[in-house]
Amino acid sequence: MHSKLVLGTETKKIKLNWWEYWIGHCWMTGWQSIRMTFRIWADLITSDYNGYALMKEDDPEAECIEWFWVSLNEDNVYPKEFLEYLMQMVDDIKLGKVETHPIDEVIDQVKGELNNANHHDL
Repeated sequence: MHSKLVLGTETKKIKLNWWEYWIGHCWMTGWQSIRMTFRIWADLITSDYNGYALMKEDDPEAECIEWFWVSLNEDNVYPKEFLEYLMQMVDDIKLGKVETHPIDEVIDQVKGELNNANHHDL
């Protein structure tokens, strides 16, 4: 959704405390990543390659191996400031402090502007 700040409204600053960030986000996200990697490793060990080949020409075993190596490098932990920014944005939307528009309306507006720009180029 496209949003715009409604003037004259105050926003309350949302902060994550140490426990919420390090245990609630970092630690839990780390365990989820480890769980996913072990699940893929188990598929490799048991030769269970169902769901790894998306195209007919794909080799399921090779795809599983690639997913395993990619999962070792995956990091879904976000900086505390970014999470607080997202939480603040959600809070502002819920409280009506920003004006929101449905995405279809925004896409239609952009298409209209592009069509107008193309007509001026002719």
